[in-house]
Amino acid sequence: MNPLAGRTAVLFDPVPLWLDAVESAVTRIGMTVSGKAGDKDAALRLLEEQKPDVFVADLAAGPDGSFGVETVSEALERNSNLRVIVFTAVEDATLRETAFSLGALAYVLKTAQVEDVGLAVRQAFDHSIYFASGPAPVQATAPARLPESLELTSREIEILRLVSEGHSNLQLARMLWVTEQTIKFHLSNVYRKLEVANRTEASRWAQLHGLLPATTAIPVQAA
Repeated sequence: MNPLAGRTAVLFDPVPLWLDAVESAVTRIGMTVSGKAGDKDAALRLLEEQKPDVFVADLAAGPDGSFGVETVSEALERNSNLRVIVFTAVEDATLRETAFSLGALAYVLKTAQVEDVGLAVRQAFDHSIYFASGPAPVQATAPARLPESLELTSREIEILRLVSEGHSNLQLARMLWVTEQTIKFHLSNVYRKLEVANRTEASRWAQLHGLLPATTAIPVQAA
């Protein structure tokens, strides 16, 4: 019995040719495509309406020149159990790792065979292929433990640490391949959860709770 039978997918790509190609690859492995969209907002609406198991999405560049990696987190905000597969022409290690940190399960380049998308989707449900990786880096110190009542996400912790190093919102947006609005959204959540008013207070909280090296200077409030 095909474990993918009955599973559904929503596809997003601004190029109709790629949409059709991905649909062919997904249906070939026994899944049903419940919706396709060439516009990100339309794709996100389909996620809410169709409640699919998989979202195969291009990281289409936004009007501000960003690479749209926030599409991953925006999709998962609508369904935390969604399997997100990135299918993109952008080959960049930082962007790839950012997509993974936001919750993507696979990052497939468009230079690969389209059938590789089907393989990536299959592996999201039934992992049967493993690749050797390099040795994990040795941690000099144990990672800081946050209070159990505090529910900062990994992305919020990452942004909190970078803010504490003195980076501005614009610098953070460029480093993480997202828009400044996305950075402001995450920071507002951090301030609310930590019950602080600004980045200086948030940085001091991070230092007091062991998220920063003891030598890190607390930056003055910046835009």
